[in-house]
Amino acid sequence: MYICIETTKKMETLLLQSKSKKDIKILADLAKKIGLKTKFITNEYLEDIGLANAMKKGRTGEYIDTETYLKKLKAK
Repeated sequence: MYICIETTKKMETLLLQSKSKKDIKILADLAKKIGLKTKFITNEYLEDIGLANAMKKGRTGEYIDTETYLKKLKAK
């Protein structure tokens, strides 16, 4: 289980991971008490972020011919 804690001034973020839901809840409650925003995130959410970043990195802005691409795939 993960908890994301954000500060409000510089929008800095701290990501904490624990196997204990109880510990995460304690930290989340403490963060809220001192005025920090909290958000629980899942492994799936983290995977989505990683996939989105990989897609952005892989974009070249160039278009390729579909037939040429498919031929290259079939050749492998």
